[in-house]
Amino acid sequence: MSKMTKTGYHVAVDVGGTFTDVFVYDENTGEMLVTKTSSTPSNPEKGILNGILKAELTGDKIKMFSHGTTVGTNALIERKLPKAALVTTKGFRDVPEIRRGTKLDLWDAYNDVAEPYIKRRDRFELDERVGFDGTMLKEVSEDEIRELARILKRREVEAIAICFMNAYVNAENERITKEILQEELPEAYICTSSDTLPEIFEHERMSTTIVNAVLGPTVSKYINTLEGNMKELGYDGDIIVLHSGGGVMTSQTVPKYAARLASSGIAAGAIASKHIANLCGFKNAIGLDMGGTSTDISLMYDNELRITKDWYIEYGYPIGFPSIEILTIGAGGGSISWIDDGGSLRNGPQSAGADPGPACYGQGGAEPTNTDANLVLGRLNTKLIDGQMELDKDLSVKAIEERVGKPLGYDIHGAANAMIQVANANMCDALNLISVRRGYDPRDFALVAFGGAGALHGADLAREMEIPTVIVPAHPGVAAAMGCLLVDVRHDISKTYFANAAEVTKEELEAEFIEMEKEATELLAEEGIEEKRMHLIRYIDMRYVGQWRTLSVTIDRPIMSLDEAIERFHLEHEREYAFADREKGIEIYGMRVEAIGAVNKPVFAKEEPKGNLEDAVKETRDVYFEEAGGMVESRIYDRTKIPVLSEFSGPAVIEQLDSTIVVPPDYSVKIDEYRNIIMSRK
Repeated sequence: MSKMTKTGYHVAVDVGGTFTDVFVYDENTGEMLVTKTSSTPSNPEKGILNGILKAELTGDKIKMFSHGTTVGTNALIERKLPKAALVTTKGFRDVPEIRRGTKLDLWDAYNDVAEPYIKRRDRFELDERVGFDGTMLKEVSEDEIRELARILKRREVEAIAICFMNAYVNAENERITKEILQEELPEAYICTSSDTLPEIFEHERMSTTIVNAVLGPTVSKYINTLEGNMKELGYDGDIIVLHSGGGVMTSQTVPKYAARLASSGIAAGAIASKHIANLCGFKNAIGLDMGGTSTDISLMYDNELRITKDWYIEYGYPIGFPSIEILTIGAGGGSISWIDDGGSLRNGPQSAGADPGPACYGQGGAEPTNTDANLVLGRLNTKLIDGQMELDKDLSVKAIEERVGKPLGYDIHGAANAMIQVANANMCDALNLISVRRGYDPRDFALVAFGGAGALHGADLAREMEIPTVIVPAHPGVAAAMGCLLVDVRHDISKTYFANAAEVTKEELEAEFIEMEKEATELLAEEGIEEKRMHLIRYIDMRYVGQWRTLSVTIDRPIMSLDEAIERFHLEHEREYAFADREKGIEIYGMRVEAIGAVNKPVFAKEEPKGNLEDAVKETRDVYFEEAGGMVESRIYDRTKIPVLSEFSGPAVIEQLDSTIVVPPDYSVKIDEYRNIIMSRK
């Protein structure tokens, strides 16, 4: 694309495990620019700046800067956390160890749950107590708090999580404790459970508060450093960060809700998937974001992304903020194939990452990866990113032969194909989990395949899952970065509220919602959102009497009647669990307000046809198609030269700056006016 010289640029950045993707949109011309640079895990700000500089932009030309970051995720996984302490009610010091008494794999006696983020010696108790109904049974002692502050100061604690029992109904003791500790330790990051997640269930509330505390200093330091770097570049606007719920926060709000950044980066892909599917006329879509290290899978049903409050970075330590439901598995371009003790071929979750990367990168990697297999099978060109990166096929052949082919008795193509089959099987398991296991029929969905490697595998996965349509966006490798430009400012205000649906009045519920909406609008105002751009959506959590799990449904604003919400609950229960009991009583369990601050979004220009299909042919080369019996001479197309609305059938390979699309023999392809490729089974 041509270089940009005018002001009014919207810059979105997605920091991945292997590459940092930069998507630039010029609001004046509708022009788009894409750049990719290697990620710098130890210094993610450097990768971001490198990408912006590669786009030949200076800060004064940037109107808006938005990004998704893996800083929080990596800090939790790698345990690169500040010295932290937990302050809780006497007798509840061991809640982080007790958890729910479950394991990720119930039958694996050797697979233990990870250690708590705060060690037992750094968890302290105060003699206070609030009753279940909010009654103050024992006030916290100021002298006891100041003595605790002395201990924490001596231990050089940087972050403090305060979580008292039943503080979700009466936060007075937490408030007093925080004020005194902040007075004694002014440099420490301190958060309370009543501010972070005022909901019942001590484990989930405590876990979320702990994650918020341990990430607070890390995220604050990252944001401050990035702000400084961007100012040096000439940018003086807000640093906007995507959070797990599918919205964005400004740098002023990020430190308060640091735990929401624990899945910041992967949420952008789900947002982009929804937008792309909508452009192509689909309300049901499954997003497949396959990058260099992992694959992130999301689901949109009836134009709504699935939201969950049951998620975590490490099993056993839930984060209770609403989040787009995303399944992440270790299946990316850099995922390593290996043979287990039983002689079976495995793929991932180990990854070669950006350094040393796949064997074909020539940076010292010796393990066979999915990228190596795709290269050997002819699915990838030896030149990537418009020739900026050259792959060494001989190194791929050597790695696959030594680590897979010879041990299993396969020839080179058989070994490479087996690697791809195992990777695809892993991804199909995840697709089943997010669709069939949730009560959705994948045949009713389109598959949006993006990420640097998603388009390579999209058709194979769709065939296995009987998904009729595959959509590949115009720039699949940077679609997640583009997603950062398509989200609004969003906050979620929630509270626990117990009532029998047959006994509670609409006036009582309305009063509770009005109070929550007041807090929500104040948060949006702090973000600089004008009142006319504020949108509030109400949700109510319901369950049948005697049930433990709840379902969340929307409720009218203002509330005219509970009947419609109750009917929505019955319908949702029938879809989720295959039955509904309209004769059984219903309990209200919780309330939530989704506060959305609408921001201006880019409107991408439609591209005019260029030439004809024959002009787009770059070359021909042999590509492996199992259904065709082996290597097949195939046309290689330059995607940027394919005319809009052109139609053709496989086998073929379509190449672009940031992605490669493999079209099997049994697929027909149409490219619509938004430059999205739509593949359908013949």
